[in-house]
Amino acid sequence: MRGGLRMLNALRHPQYRRYWLGNLAAVSGQQMMWVAQGWLIYRLTDSPLYLGYAGLATAAPAIILNLIGGVFADRLDQRKVIFTTQIIIAATVACLATLTALDLVRVWHILVAAFISGSTQAFNNPARQSIFPQLVDRKDLMNAVSLNSIVWQGTRIVAPATGGVIVAALGEAVTFYVVAMGFLGLGFAVIGLKVERHVRARNRAVLSELAEGLGFIRDNFLFTFLIAMSFFNSFFGMSVQQLMPVFARDILEVGPAGMGFLFSMSGVGSLLGIFAIGLLGDFERKGLLIVGGASVYGLCLVLFALSTMYPLSAAAMFCMGAFSSIYTITLQTTLQLRVPDELRGRVMGVYGMTHNIGPLGAVQAGVVASAFSAPVAVAIGGCAILFFALSTALTRREVRRLQAAPAAG
Repeated sequence: MRGGLRMLNALRHPQYRRYWLGNLAAVSGQQMMWVAQGWLIYRLTDSPLYLGYAGLATAAPAIILNLIGGVFADRLDQRKVIFTTQIIIAATVACLATLTALDLVRVWHILVAAFISGSTQAFNNPARQSIFPQLVDRKDLMNAVSLNSIVWQGTRIVAPATGGVIVAALGEAVTFYVVAMGFLGLGFAVIGLKVERHVRARNRAVLSELAEGLGFIRDNFLFTFLIAMSFFNSFFGMSVQQLMPVFARDILEVGPAGMGFLFSMSGVGSLLGIFAIGLLGDFERKGLLIVGGASVYGLCLVLFALSTMYPLSAAAMFCMGAFSSIYTITLQTTLQLRVPDELRGRVMGVYGMTHNIGPLGAVQAGVVASAFSAPVAVAIGGCAILFFALSTALTRREVRRLQAAPAAG
């Protein structure tokens, strides 16, 4: 209980509290967006491959632009970057909602909206990752990271299920309008923050500064490992979200509401995993938490892929959520505490690129699902995560001994 209460310390800071509430609105909208968009695509096409195409449309611009977004997060006022990008995303989703309401929506409309969203998020995410450490004392930074994770994981309990119910009862268009309001909430919350700006002089070219950030990651193996672990989690693990309509409709036969409940079970597990991290906050062997959590997550992913019983699938989603929280929160906290302030935007830009590469992983999963089956695609992803985590831990001593020590300098 004390560990859980310690995570609330960051909310004592008014600026962080304002940011956190805005982030809550935006992430809730994002969770509902995944449900409505996936269901709409599958309703229009009956093809898991098109679910992968939507992932590609989102991920491709993010992969290309996220590194540049990290440079701009170090250069510009992060508040203005977040506000502008949130307005663009909200307007895009509102347009998609209107097309859907008028029964004019086509698959290419959804793909264009996904492309715009992915391009914009490439600048939004590094700014969000860079701004919140400025809103709390350094001693409360781990609490702030955990609270950010509570937003992402806790909303998975309510938001996907709510999105599924709205889709089933009122249609995708209404859901998209609600999503747009959530994105606007973060934009207006952030623009009102009064924080000290930490903006570097623009005395070098963008590519030169980008190369400096990439070189830092390359020359520090622990950063390489943490970034790579994020990649494997997103590329191979998150593809199950894109293929969930296939499992919900064709394998488990539970419909959109049942699909939303599966996401919610993952959210319940994730929330409990976050509180487990609070209890384990003083545990020094962070590397073991990352490797152990990733390994169990991979095993649960395989279990979900092989299951044809809804209760077992829901239990697998619950465990996936719990162990995903344990290792991803530990991973992000270690990054935030170790990265030098002057490189924070660029390093977190690379992290954001890997963290958001999941939709691209959905492309390979969609191809495999079309050639074989959705369970085969998801099981391959679980095995890949398990292999990388265990092989790295067995061969690199520094990973096993990794601690979340503050960055030097």
